[in-house]
Amino acid sequence: FRFKDSLAEDVRRADLVISHAGAGSCLETLEEGKPLLVVINEKLMDNHQLELAKRLHKGGHVFCCNCSTLVETLQSMDLSTLKPFSPGQPEKFALFLDNIFGFQ
Repeated sequence: FRFKDSLAEDVRRADLVISHAGAGSCLETLEEGKPLLVVINEKLMDNHQLELAKRLHKGGHVFCCNCSTLVETLQSMDLSTLKPFSPGQPEKFALFLDNIFGFQ
């Protein structure tokens, strides 16, 4: 997929997405309503991906593993336990800012 412009169609057709914990990859997959297994790259400095993956896992939206536990996680996970992810509502933040700056 290195030279593919977009993975959107692949995600739409997928029964399960296995991805790194990049914010774009996670949110695009969850917004499509697809089950997601996040494989954490433990070698990243200041691992922001780990923080996102843990938060999404805590909310019940994704399964998480690392490379060494990938096979075990695939064998034991139950996709029916995943909770739907509610997309953000940026319009609420925009309305909040409009009110603060008197644009209403």
